[in-house]
Amino acid sequence: MSIHMQGRCVCNKLQYSLDLDSPEDARATLCHCYSCRRAFGTNYGLTAKVPIQAFRYESGTPKKYKQENGVTREFCDNCGAYVCEYGEAAADKFRYIMWGSLDDPSLVKPKGEFFCKSRPDWMPEIPGLFHKKEIKE
Repeated sequence: MSIHMQGRCVCNKLQYSLDLDSPEDARATLCHCYSCRRAFGTNYGLTAKVPIQAFRYESGTPKKYKQENGVTREFCDNCGAYVCEYGEAAADKFRYIMWGSLDDPSLVKPKGEFFCKSRPDWMPEIPGLFHKKEIKE
């Protein structure tokens, strides 16, 4: 079952769409690494990994910032909201969409957690998801 989804930044200047063969083509995960925690301003980042060919900007042009760790984050130059990110190795394969930027994020349920070694002690493990201490174990 193919699915069409849309998303946007806070001010609506930067809008995008996703065309997936199935909702399963979007793998949402929580990341507890320090980079995501700082970028999202909370105890984890929540993104949905999608094939690059499924993602396209419909309006606006993102501003890009490449971190020292090689992760590029694309965001609106007006409101500052992040829309997607990707590492150097995945730049031509995937986009990691900011889950909260989707118009209907409930269609993409989280499947796992990464960098659980950095999860704050007060945050419980989410049942029913995979849990990895690092990005690769």
